Amino acid sequence: MSMSSSILFNCKPGPLLCSCSSTSSFIFKFKFPARSQCSPLPTVEFHATTPRTSTHNHISIENESVSGAGASTSRRRALVFVAATTTPLLLLFNHEASAVKAAGLATTTSENYVLIKEEVRKVLSKAKAAGVLRLVFHDAGTFDMDENSGGMNGSIIYELDRPENAGLKKPMKILEKAKTEVDAVKPVSWADMIAVAGAEAVSLCGGPTIPVPLGRLDSMEPDPEGKLPQESLDAPGLKQSFQRKGLSTQDLVVLSGAHTLGSKGFGNPTVFDNSYFKILLQKPWTSSGGMASMVGLPSDRALTDDNECLRWITKYAENQSMFFEDFKNAYTKLVSSGAKWKSV
Repeated sequence: MSMSSSILFNCKPGPLLCSCSSTSSFIFKFKFPARSQCSPLPTVEFHATTPRTSTHNHISIENESVSGAGASTSRRRALVFVAATTTPLLLLFNHEASAVKAAGLATTTSENYVLIKEEVRKVLSKAKAAGVLRLVFHDAGTFDMDENSGGMNGSIIYELDRPENAGLKKPMKILEKAKTEVDAVKPVSWADMIAVAGAEAVSLCGGPTIPVPLGRLDSMEPDPEGKLPQESLDAPGLKQSFQRKGLSTQDLVVLSGAHTLGSKGFGNPTVFDNSYFKILLQKPWTSSGGMASMVGLPSDRALTDDNECLRWITKYAENQSMFFEDFKNAYTKLVSSGAKWKSV
């Protein structure tokens, strides 16, 4: 009995880059995200025969009109082929995830991690915490997923003269003293130093304890300009800006809660709590003048005009424990944005 089968593989573009030919055969090329350098992974190519070009987002098995044992054998062969081609992908995904974990999370109990925290604590005070935390946001906030550029890479050291980074030279100088002490024992990247320092600033002021993975590599040049979210953006603009950085609306709201520190008018400037959200709900800027009308940035106020943002604001105003837990998770995501990691 004559019989043939073909398998069509199709997928949408995304973190895995797919390249399909339009002829009688195609090649799948899977590449892992360029910003992760945990270990050098090869491009994986799969070859198959296809009777036509397909743009459907599925895996299909096409057989000629056959019946009985022959059809069953064809299906089994197809399934074996699918298993043989997808198993290496799963193994490579696991390898990538394990490499990131080995390069970062496993080091949060290392002597070097403890040393970084100790030296940061020596130079950090509650009054200086807001500025140090702002360094984190301005270093990581340049990340752009579409351009695969920016992120938590220490490039802020080259960008201190930009208008949006006004006032950051002082906190950088504070951390420089701590970094010098750490480097004398074991060199640490600026990206790691800033990420850990921001977490310590939060903790020092009464916020959650945030473990920070180590192993980021520093950039040797400044990031592209104009990548930080503008203070004048409305809620839709802010949501779109954060989305381009791989951050959700929830991430936008919970990370904005960091404005509870500093001189923006959200409660005690040296206490990390959920006052930011409680005051947002009061909308003091709607008053007829005085200091209350100057509370917050335009971007802070804009969050209350969006129903999705307002739901999260209300949740965090009512539940500080939820805010702390979600901030910890969002901060971890932020300080991994666009980071390049040391190989293990």
